[in-house]
Amino acid sequence: MKKLNFLLSVLFLFMTLLSCNKKKLTEVVEVPLPTTEPTVAIQGSPDDVKADEGSFQLEKLPYTYNALEPSISAATLEMHYSKHYLTYTNNLNKAVLGTPLENMTIEEVLSKLDPNDAALRNNAGGFYNHSLYWKCMGPKAGGEPTNELAEAITRDFGSFENFTSLFKDQATKQFGSGWTWLIVDRTGKLQVTSTSNQDNPLMRNALVPGTPILGLDVWEHAYYLDYQYKRKNYIDGFFNVINWNKVQENFDAIVKK
Repeated sequence: MKKLNFLLSVLFLFMTLLSCNKKKLTEVVEVPLPTTEPTVAIQGSPDDVKADEGSFQLEKLPYTYNALEPSISAATLEMHYSKHYLTYTNNLNKAVLGTPLENMTIEEVLSKLDPNDAALRNNAGGFYNHSLYWKCMGPKAGGEPTNELAEAITRDFGSFENFTSLFKDQATKQFGSGWTWLIVDRTGKLQVTSTSNQDNPLMRNALVPGTPILGLDVWEHAYYLDYQYKRKNYIDGFFNVINWNKVQENFDAIVKK
C-alpha cells in the first residue's frame, strides 16, 4: 500500500508539472509597439559643410535640408550633400593638385581629362554633376518650363509630355548607377541621354556629347533612404522639385552666347 501511495504521489506531481509547462507554452505575451516612427537627426545646416582648401569648393546649397520634402527627405539630402558631394570635392582637389588642371574651370577639366584616369574622372564628374543637380531643384518648384526653353522642348520632342516620358523612361532603365540628362548638343538641339557612374556628356568618352542643362542623379544614395528600391517613385518626385527657372538660365547661357 505504501508503495502504491508513493507511485500515485509521483504521478500527481508529474501531471502538475506538465500542466504548468503547457500553460507557459501557450501564454501570449503582448509586446508594446512603438507609437512613433524613429527619426534621423539632422546635423547642422548646409552652410556648415566646408571642403578642404583647394581649387574647387562646394556649390552652396540654395535651400535648407528639409526644403524639398516630401520628394526628397532632409536625411537623404544631408547625407548626399555633406558626405558624398563633399568627398568628391575633396578628392578632386587632391587629384588636380600640382597639375595644369588645377587652374582650369571644371568644364575645362572634364573636356581635357583622360578617361583612363579613374580617380580624376570619377571625382571631377561627381563634383560637376552634383553641383548642377542641386541648382536644378528647389522648393515650391515643379510644373513646366516657359519661354524659349518650352518652345525648344516642343520643337525637339514634340511636347513637354513627350519629353517627360522619354526622360523618365531613360532614368528608370539606366542600368546600375548613373545620371540622366537634358542636354544641348553641338548643333543646338535638345537631347535626353544617360551616362554611367559619374560620367557626363562633357567628357571625351560621351556617347552623346553636349552641355547638360538638367541632370538627375540615379545613384542609390540619391533615393534609397526615401524610396528604397522604387526608383520610379523617386524620378516622379524629382519632377515635383525641378527648378525650371534655373534650367532656363542654363539653356540661355548656351544658346545666347
